[in-house]
Amino acid sequence: MRSKLFVPGGRPELFAKALAGAADALSLDLEDSVLDTMKAQARAHVGAFVTSADARAAAKLIIVRVNAPDGEYFADDIHAVVRDGLGLLNLPKIETAAALRQAVQAIEAAERENGVATPIRLLVNIETPRALAHAAAIASADPRVAGLQLGLGDLFEPHGIDRADRANVHAAMFNVRMAAAEAGIFAVDGAFADIDDTEGFMAEAGMARRMGFIGKSCIHPSQIALAHAAFAPSPEELAMARRVVAAAREASETGRGAFTVDGRMIDLPFLKRAQAIVATAR
Repeated sequence: MRSKLFVPGGRPELFAKALAGAADALSLDLEDSVLDTMKAQARAHVGAFVTSADARAAAKLIIVRVNAPDGEYFADDIHAVVRDGLGLLNLPKIETAAALRQAVQAIEAAERENGVATPIRLLVNIETPRALAHAAAIASADPRVAGLQLGLGDLFEPHGIDRADRANVHAAMFNVRMAAAEAGIFAVDGAFADIDDTEGFMAEAGMARRMGFIGKSCIHPSQIALAHAAFAPSPEELAMARRVVAAAREASETGRGAFTVDGRMIDLPFLKRAQAIVATAR
């Protein structure tokens, strides 16, 4: 999931176009992009799309961001979209492991009501100071949690934290990435609001990739190609990874757990990284 394109749930005319686009995943939004007066209409549009033949046949991950679990719209949201065909349910404003587990109980009830056979997995937003402090506990709170998503807008803007300062961004990214790593799940970077600032987008995306994030959220189709470029391994990096994987096969045949490639000592952690790079390239 190098790229995840946000699509406003209240704009159904964009759904087919987004589905035919280049993004690896689509994130249909019922939260911030939808006015309160349009929530019910957007919910109906998104619910119909999730279960449509076109969405289920597409080679894309379909994600829906619902409204906050402690809000008035959450119950109706999950009843509408927790259906067979939904790839991930994106939960915003989760701040503790207890809140995550409470939301899971409601999701389980929606699954029973809708006859969903396979439990829906979760992408959980880390977007408040309290959530950042509890990120590791949230990540490990339930087996349904597939990944964490960093939301820098909500995390920084209300508190006057300068996003242009890369040290601030790095600190938040590192915290979320380590929380995800502890739980053995993925981390995906959040959106970059300035559509015209390609340099800023690439700087953040590059930092996220170097930190082990799997991709970046996009709010405009023009950002998709940038995300794919940022999360593609360089030719040199890929060539090195392939040499490591090949050398590992040879070392395994002779019973060696550690070996050298280009003068560098390689053991299991380095091999896993090389295998991940090769998999990403594929």
